Amino acid sequence: MEEKEYKVLFVCLGNICRSPAAEGIFADMVKKEGLQNRIKVDSAGTAGYHNGELPDYRMRQHGARRGYKFDSISRKFLAVDFDQFDMIIAMDDSNYDNIMRLAPDLESEKKVHRMVDFSRKYKYDHIPDPYYSGSDGFELVLDLLEDACAGLLEEIKQKI
Repeated sequence: MEEKEYKVLFVCLGNICRSPAAEGIFADMVKKEGLQNRIKVDSAGTAGYHNGELPDYRMRQHGARRGYKFDSISRKFLAVDFDQFDMIIAMDDSNYDNIMRLAPDLESEKKVHRMVDFSRKYKYDHIPDPYYSGSDGFELVLDLLEDACAGLLEEIKQKI
């Protein structure tokens, strides 16, 4: 019997900082676990401001210092994504609310989670947007995402 792919979508506002970083970090963790054939990862933004763009250069630089390559192309979150993904992970309450407004049914709503729900060592109520912050903001986001991605992967490994 062929194993079904488990698909995860990370969502922030513009899909140029938090969600592509989460996608890159999580994909790296999945690969290190040898699960890249079982778990697929993507990212999107609730606003289409940056459609077709690479992640913010500052996020790419900070990620590269940690050994990550953030090179996904920005796209807007669409209602059809509910059909394509098993889990949809929002970076903050605004993203969560925007995603939930597009949910066509209760089954779709059950797929939506907050990134911080998977945090293990940090007690934040959202992943802050580093776009208007300095280096410290980008580093904090990477710390939070590394922690939450590890927690998310542990949860998914129990499902697949």
